[in-house]
Amino acid sequence: MSSYHDSQILKSTCTICSLGCGVLVHVERGQVVKIEGDPDNILNKGKLCPKGLAALEYLYHPDRLKTPLKRTGQRGEGKWEEISWDGALDIVASELGKAREKYGAESVAFIGGSLKGRLHEYMQRFANVFGSPNVVGQQHVCFKPRLNASITTYGFFAVPDYENRPNCIVTWGENTPETLFHAYNKEIIAINGGAKLIVIDPRRTELASKANLWLQIRPGSDLALALGMINVIINENLYDEDFVNNWTVGFDKLRDHVQEYAPQKVAKVTWLSTETIREAARLYATSPPACIQWGNAIEQNLNCFQTARALCILKAITGNLGIPGGESQWFLPANLSKSLADLNLAKELPEGQREKRLDSNLNLLPQATVRERIIPQSLIKAILEEDPYPIHTAYIAGANPLLTFGNAKETYQALMKLDFLAVAEKFMTPTAALADIVLPVATYLEMNGIVTPGDSYPIIGACQKAIRIIDCHSDYEIFSDLARRLDARQYFWEDDAKCAEDLLKPAGVSFSELKHLGSIGGMRAYRDYETSGFKTPSGKVELYSGYLAQNGFDPLPVYRELPETPYSDPELAKEYPLIFTSWKVAPFRHTEGRQIASLRGSHPEPLVHINRQTASKLGISDGDWVYIETKRGRIRQKAQLTNDFDPRVVGLDWGWWFPENGASDLYGWSQSNINILTDNKPPHGREMGSSNLRGMLCKVYKA
Repeated sequence: MSSYHDSQILKSTCTICSLGCGVLVHVERGQVVKIEGDPDNILNKGKLCPKGLAALEYLYHPDRLKTPLKRTGQRGEGKWEEISWDGALDIVASELGKAREKYGAESVAFIGGSLKGRLHEYMQRFANVFGSPNVVGQQHVCFKPRLNASITTYGFFAVPDYENRPNCIVTWGENTPETLFHAYNKEIIAINGGAKLIVIDPRRTELASKANLWLQIRPGSDLALALGMINVIINENLYDEDFVNNWTVGFDKLRDHVQEYAPQKVAKVTWLSTETIREAARLYATSPPACIQWGNAIEQNLNCFQTARALCILKAITGNLGIPGGESQWFLPANLSKSLADLNLAKELPEGQREKRLDSNLNLLPQATVRERIIPQSLIKAILEEDPYPIHTAYIAGANPLLTFGNAKETYQALMKLDFLAVAEKFMTPTAALADIVLPVATYLEMNGIVTPGDSYPIIGACQKAIRIIDCHSDYEIFSDLARRLDARQYFWEDDAKCAEDLLKPAGVSFSELKHLGSIGGMRAYRDYETSGFKTPSGKVELYSGYLAQNGFDPLPVYRELPETPYSDPELAKEYPLIFTSWKVAPFRHTEGRQIASLRGSHPEPLVHINRQTASKLGISDGDWVYIETKRGRIRQKAQLTNDFDPRVVGLDWGWWFPENGASDLYGWSQSNINILTDNKPPHGREMGSSNLRGMLCKVYKA
């Protein structure tokens, strides 16, 4: 391709997942021939995970969508015809416009998935200028509970400061070797340097095997454990008295509150011993500086926000906030945060539309960082029950809700009922197979933009177009072209590079300069609160939150037993005696990657991990296919016998579908999909609207 040099190495940022690792892209004669980690990037320092190493397989895969498709048969039948981009975009724009004119802009829903570059902001921007307040995402069970709990408690999102060698590391619901590998590399350096390690996980993971203390917790009982540890730290006077006295509010109320969570009481709930709870609390509190590397596992149940709140309180009362080796505070350069926030164009949503949000009647936490997305169960209810009004049209980008939304059978019914569905994807997926129009979207190697990892170190990474080998468009280009067709072109830049250029202006760097550098690191502050206080209403860490109390939420974390557990429903436990949990594995990004040979080759089948003792009682052998069933349905996975789980717990593979099965079968979407087992009905998390996706009763039997 004449627009590219014969041979060059470009610095870019991988967006296959949300970590934002730096990469070097080797281009020769118009072809990308090699991807390797960028040693200059402060996040990954030259290393890449299996997903990042598979970027070329994604780019050149023979099954990539290469031209827009229009459905010709019945929805889900798998019959398509190729059409031009102009033809496809004309249809999508026409359907969006017709729905807006006939039913109102709120009748159109926009569904986004896992964070990749600036997709969320582009979608939100388009939805706001289009006039729809209904942008749907999964943030209520992924990252936003931790973010909002942090902001509520002390005003910023704290990041473990591995560079200054913590003396104690707690990994809580985060399997860093598989899902946060650059943090894992730093953890190992700290551990080799003498840091103590506490791992809180129902499964004996690779990291748990290295731990000084492994807490094999009952899935879903994390909040009880955190409150029990706070009880020990306060009652044994292990807290940082100076910090608590000078920089917190509500300590006396917290002290009284946690007397309800004595270790012997918490032990029964969590399946841990009283002494283990005490030992964990003592080791963490007496080994400063210490940090907590928390993960997505604590967010996938009704207690998610308050669990994160309790962990924030642990960080605060032990004096680990803002100190070297503890929980550091990072800032993006200059005013880039405001620039990125303005990208959403929230001010352009027409007056009165925000009040029409599908979940406006749920009285969720009113912070801006929550209210930018609709929770999925509100969308499904609106489509199926037309409550509070019907949704007629949907646009999906970077998401596979047939696999990722709770209660997958209802999600299927809802998608089938839509008048019109458009999906932008790199590959055909079970969700895309239900669409009326499918738009082939570009990989990160085929677009320009800037990347700012949300739950990692604040850096600005360049994503630059290395090649455009097939007729795929970036999400930015698609939204821009749709905006032009709907008379909203003025809200989008000439191209994605110009967009990146404007966003970077507050940082004082051009997009060309950023591409040359690859990335720019943010700034880290220690004890910043000593000069400016904490960014909370009181200016201090709010152990007791007046803000939460004023809005009708628990001002101190309260543990509530989840539905469908042996303690909340003992009768159900007689029929469904086991508890299931799940996790993400290294080869796959959520539901992606099942058609990528190197990734699928390392993990070819969905596995259910069963304790050997339990399997023996059930007549199950290693390698048997078994059914896992809840009161909503059953799925089929392959048994892997292990001693890494409590006999009462099974661990399921998440996000499974089978590209090899073909579109007419919707790629086996229901065979091994654990969201066949989960629910989307109330009760939901009081603050975030979260649903319960782990820690519920099931039974297992041989298929």
